[in-house]
Amino acid sequence: MLLMLAPALMMAERADYRVIPLPKSVQMDSTQVFTLQSGMGIAYDASDPVMARNAQFLRQWVEELTDLKLKMTPDDKKAAIRLSLGFPADKKAKKAKKGQKAEPLSEQQQEAYLITIDKSGIAVQARENVGLFRAAQTLRKSLQVAQQSSIEFPFGQIADEPRFVYRGAMLDCARHFFPLETLKRYIDVLALHGCNQFHWHLTEDQGWRFEVKALPQLAKEGSVREQTVLGHNTEVYDGQRYGGYYTQADCRELVNYAAERYINIIPEIDLPGHMMGALHVFPNLGCTGGPYPVWPQWGVSRDVLCAGNPETLTFLKTVVGELCDVFPSKFIHIGGDESPRDRWKQCPKCQAKMKELGLQKESQLQTYINHEMEAFLSERGRDMIGWDEVLEGGLTEGGIVMSWRGIKGGIEAAKQHHRVIMSPTTYCYIDYYQLKDRNRQPDAIGGYLPVSQVYSFEPLVPEDLSEDEQKYILGPQVNLWCEYVAYPQHVFYMLLPRLDAISEVQWCRPDQKDFEDFKTRLPRMKKLYDRIGVNYCSGLE
Repeated sequence: MLLMLAPALMMAERADYRVIPLPKSVQMDSTQVFTLQSGMGIAYDASDPVMARNAQFLRQWVEELTDLKLKMTPDDKKAAIRLSLGFPADKKAKKAKKGQKAEPLSEQQQEAYLITIDKSGIAVQARENVGLFRAAQTLRKSLQVAQQSSIEFPFGQIADEPRFVYRGAMLDCARHFFPLETLKRYIDVLALHGCNQFHWHLTEDQGWRFEVKALPQLAKEGSVREQTVLGHNTEVYDGQRYGGYYTQADCRELVNYAAERYINIIPEIDLPGHMMGALHVFPNLGCTGGPYPVWPQWGVSRDVLCAGNPETLTFLKTVVGELCDVFPSKFIHIGGDESPRDRWKQCPKCQAKMKELGLQKESQLQTYINHEMEAFLSERGRDMIGWDEVLEGGLTEGGIVMSWRGIKGGIEAAKQHHRVIMSPTTYCYIDYYQLKDRNRQPDAIGGYLPVSQVYSFEPLVPEDLSEDEQKYILGPQVNLWCEYVAYPQHVFYMLLPRLDAISEVQWCRPDQKDFEDFKTRLPRMKKLYDRIGVNYCSGLE
């Protein structure tokens, strides 16, 4: 018989600050503790609504994991938990350099925070509100997940800031459409791990998911495929129409939701290939004139946008222009990968365009399109990201390379002083199986990428890049392609715990990383996932 303890008899659980990702510095004195109990307060600056929101997040998270109910007590200097802006070290530096102009803070320094636990309670300090949010997440993860009457916080200090300025994860919503609530949960999980970029893949041969108001039929018709292949292109189909797209109102709602959690959304419209969803609606934009069904199978279609048709650039600028109106992101992703040139070789319009521009190879037509889109985005104050194929034809200064075919493209781009996001298949493609035994896990695209291999990734390559060239590596990103991922539970199964592993790659210095130690910290994260209702892979290799 299971006996339920009365609240007064519940044992106090002890917080552990060695969370995932591991903070830069953790000092603990386990002989002394501050005890947090229900009814105690969280203090914040009442005149700062953003700080108030961060305090409310912390209150919510404590109750969610422990059932302790804290009070919101603005401007209470004696509250148990006190949030404030300003670093003691900055004040000392300011006095020492009186009269000198202060150097601007790096983005990592803006995210820095300091948590001090002593007999007076828990003091949380940061330079910016984003740092307070990161600190609140660290306190959240330090809790033992259990109904309890109090929490013991060992005296100590946590000083932290991220290693990389870019810490991303991608989700493909074009192969399979996921509702807004799933995307919000995805963003919540990214924020839990210190990520600051959500790369949203919106268009494919298998479906167009972004509403373009100037072209209303594009999403309505281009989002729907008549059926979907079963398994790995078995030539057996389910016979069920499949579709769905995001209105611009949906996108703005998600942008705001993510911004409150300090995550930027980078939208991707893949061009000039992966465009069967668009060609289905506008067959005049293809080289052959169609018809072009929205693809029911997986893979890459040979049919792409016609590079010699002037209407192609008009179409792309209309689409990307509305994308810029909806997404405030400084970064806009234009794909640029896996775009076959077979049709261009046979197309009179494309051949005429090559002659007009004095081009020798069809691949240069893609460079022509990329440069047109890069200039278009630059006029709007945006920077273009492309998969590493965009490097082949040369980029202007503002272009960013996302290196996926290994790290070679990233190294080459950094040597050319282009910014780089490292996302190689060998470490970052979490659509691969994560356990050797495929019978123990849901279907995946293939490959094998265990947590240990993700954890071993090092985005900076000192033997290939000088110290100056390494500065162009913005950070790493994991990618979840969804040909074989059709349901929310499967999304999070593929994501976790590999996101835990990449979060330490993104956040921690190499000398901090220790996979054996990481494994000892992972069980508490899994208990947290159980409490908040997020699926994950229980195996670990």
